[in-house]
Amino acid sequence: MNTGINILCYRSKTLANGEHPLMIRVCREGKKKYQSLGISVRADHWDFKRNRPKRNCPNQLRIEQLIAAKEQEYRETLLDLTTENRDFTPSTLLEHLHRPVTKLTVGELFQQHIASLKTDHRTGYALTFQELYNSLLRFNGHLDLYFSDIDTAWLKRYESWLRGEKYAENTLGRRFRTLRVLYNIALEQGIVKPENYPFKSFKVSKLQRATAKRSITKQEIEQIIHHVSDDAYTRLAIDLFTFSYLTGGINFVDMAYLTVDNRIEHRLVYTRRKTHKLIRLPLQPTAEEILARYADRSTPYLFPILSPAHRTEQQQRNRIHKVITKVNRELKKVGRSLNLRIDLTTYVARHSFATVLKREGVSTSIICESLGHSSEKVTQIYLDSFENTQIDEAMKHLL
Repeated sequence: MNTGINILCYRSKTLANGEHPLMIRVCREGKKKYQSLGISVRADHWDFKRNRPKRNCPNQLRIEQLIAAKEQEYRETLLDLTTENRDFTPSTLLEHLHRPVTKLTVGELFQQHIASLKTDHRTGYALTFQELYNSLLRFNGHLDLYFSDIDTAWLKRYESWLRGEKYAENTLGRRFRTLRVLYNIALEQGIVKPENYPFKSFKVSKLQRATAKRSITKQEIEQIIHHVSDDAYTRLAIDLFTFSYLTGGINFVDMAYLTVDNRIEHRLVYTRRKTHKLIRLPLQPTAEEILARYADRSTPYLFPILSPAHRTEQQQRNRIHKVITKVNRELKKVGRSLNLRIDLTTYVARHSFATVLKREGVSTSIICESLGHSSEKVTQIYLDSFENTQIDEAMKHLL
């Protein structure tokens, strides 16, 4: 259905000064809607055939520029709605263009979002935004600016500044992806208008380099599991690595927070702290043996990472950082003794979980080859959509 957009001098209404308001008229499916442009002209200064101001009209050039800009604005919005296959009426088209914009600066939204993430106990993700906030402060000197000030030229200047500071390509990609997330939040909250969006022309994808694979083979996994050590901390490192591998590549922070309540019969049920996704996975015999080794009635936690003594969030973060540093140090020693081609860390278990299943012929609709940030959401969506029996069957291929 065609939509008509016209600028006209609305003679049906005469203002106190004898002028008529200029209106934009939207026609669709026999319905009409008018919206004032906020300016008015005298009837003898308006060409009603061409719907344009006459040459003798005061401020003729400025009025024509305004009309052209408004027509372009409406037609672009119309094109966006049509491209997105969204139905609309003349009223909703006008509402879409004239939504009120909340006056909130970039710095204010940063602080609000960081506080919100901390309230949700997503401290790691909050740190990502805090790092970007600090970086932008160094680059721009202040963040007392509006999101409409962040245009393509501004983003290019920030990119040049980061390169001048010798940041790695993937760091640049992470900074701009995080900034894009914040800009999208600003759009959702009506803080900035869609037509100001700079990431249509500034492509963040160009800043991402493929990260080297951090996975090992099934045979190498078995070598790690059966590696013998008399050192208690080395044994803990191997057990945590093995448990992660056998339970869907659970990351270290989520393992640290596991309690007896997350063990339901022969399944591990927990909510990922990063994505708030509910995970349900079978506990294989080897994983249950590991849990039995660390069973301790004096603490609700399944592993000796956190304890009831770590009461505050900061204490918990400090403790997790301390333990993961030691665990990864021990894992690297194990990896060197086994002549592995990559540094062994807890994150290798996460990647290897996916890669081993893929190599064993498990459908990519159940598990993706990579569990990096670019595909984690997709992977979890697929896992959520399958019955437990299908996931159980797939995970039999791990050992």
